Amino acid sequence: MIAYYIVPMPSATPTRLSHSAALILKAISLGYRFGLDVMEVTGLPSGTVYPALRRLERDELVESKWEPEDEAFASNRPARRYYQVTRAGKAAALAATERYPLLARLVPEKQA
Repeated sequence: MIAYYIVPMPSATPTRLSHSAALILKAISLGYRFGLDVMEVTGLPSGTVYPALRRLERDELVESKWEPEDEAFASNRPARRYYQVTRAGKAAALAATERYPLLARLVPEKQA
């Protein structure tokens, strides 16, 4: 008897994102690393940004890590959660820019 196994193939096309999620992903890919930073550059409210960040992280398009407590304490503020785009997120950001061409002009690159 021959056994056949069905192996799922990786998706050829990245996840389709809503305009808001695409805008947030684009902002992170351009150097905006934490939620408030993303809110300021995109003009989106926290009720849009933070749930979208959680979904982007769940979908493995971004990953995050908390700022060390001592750095936040030295700056006299709460610790920030820093986000960065994953490899899959870069592909999704590129696909989103093709789908929403204005994204390329809506978010300026972060100046160091």
